[in-house]
Amino acid sequence: MATEVLAPLPGKIIRLDIEQGKTVEEDTEIMVIEAMKMETLVYAPCSGVVEKLVKGAGDEVEEDELIAIIS
Repeated sequence: MATEVLAPLPGKIIRLDIEQGKTVEEDTEIMVIEAMKMETLVYAPCSGVVEKLVKGAGDEVEEDELIAIIS
């Protein structure tokens, strides 16, 4: 079953620690989003393989926008 990784807030992805095809463990840090000079860590919602990356480092995101799919 695929799990969507959504942006928790609007901002800019300043670091992306996952790659398509790589395995991630639940609750590991997968990216950092910067908003108003504050950095927010985003963690993997589940364990699995990164099936698709929709956004990358340097991209702007809106709240609840799809960033990646883990299955």
